[in-house]
Amino acid sequence: MSLRHAILGLLARKPSTGYEIARMFDVSLRSAWHAGHSQIYPELARLEAGGLVEVVERGARGSKTYAPTDAGREELRRWLVEAEPDRSQRNEGAVRLFLNQLLSPEDRRRVFTRDLDHVEAEIATLRELHDQTDADEPFAAQIDLGLRINEVLAAWLREQAAR
Repeated sequence: MSLRHAILGLLARKPSTGYEIARMFDVSLRSAWHAGHSQIYPELARLEAGGLVEVVERGARGSKTYAPTDAGREELRRWLVEAEPDRSQRNEGAVRLFLNQLLSPEDRRRVFTRDLDHVEAEIATLRELHDQTDADEPFAAQIDLGLRINEVLAAWLREQAAR
């Protein structure tokens, strides 16, 4: 995934500061991509230097609110529509689920239970986010997708733990 395109997409949704973008990563994109402040601020500077975002407001303590330029919106559109996605994934949790069949039944059950606890916490967070989100919010469908995926995963983990 391209960090620059994720940032452009979040800014296309709503002009934001670097801090707000980091928070949006934590709330909405964390299952797909993690980006911390140390990655976001340099990327914002590169996007600004490249003419893809602009500062639309300056706030307290030197904070800057960024928004995409027309060129930034066009680059985001090009990436979403024309560029073939990299469909490879790096998911440590999935590798662990694949390999945990090598464990004893007791250890497997412990792993499944631990992972189930995590997924149930994710579901609770997504439900709370869902309840706070208007149906016409552009990312409401992605919240729904996250709920559905995690509910299927939770059911599977329960089955595996019971085996």
